[in-house]
Amino acid sequence: MSRPFVTEAVMVAIYGQLLAPPAPVEYIVPYTTILELYEFQSSADPMMDNATDDQHVKTKINELISYFEEPLNKKKIERALAVPWAKSPAILFGDQASITIVNAMDTAQYGEYFDPIETELILTSQRLGIPILTDQVELIARIIESESPVQVFDIDDFDFAMDDEPLDQV
Repeated sequence: MSRPFVTEAVMVAIYGQLLAPPAPVEYIVPYTTILELYEFQSSADPMMDNATDDQHVKTKINELISYFEEPLNKKKIERALAVPWAKSPAILFGDQASITIVNAMDTAQYGEYFDPIETELILTSQRLGIPILTDQVELIARIIESESPVQVFDIDDFDFAMDDEPLDQV
């Protein structure tokens, strides 16, 4: 059985180790974070401080977009978009990693404290009962501060998160 995490598509593009996990993992990705990849792709603003790192990340974003646009994967994603909160069939990345797209709906439940994508991450995590995986320290702090009923891991703690028991099994 794979270990599920809610995360953003850009995290999968930036952090290559997420696609080479030590054990099976499933990333649940809100569809709006895939749309965000296109914004990053067309933006002239750097994503990273180092020019070489920035070019590498943009290359990885382009590769991920291309992979999502392959006919079979595109069809899987489109199936999820038919109904709110529907999930796509798994899109495989090698033997150990898969991405499932969810048609999350921002209900503005956390609107004043979190942006729409952050809200979708939290609502998806709550709805599915699985932890969030992010590199945004500020987001982690706001989740803790707001006492949101979700579990969240920093990407730097990915190996620990893979070993950790899900909340519903503790």
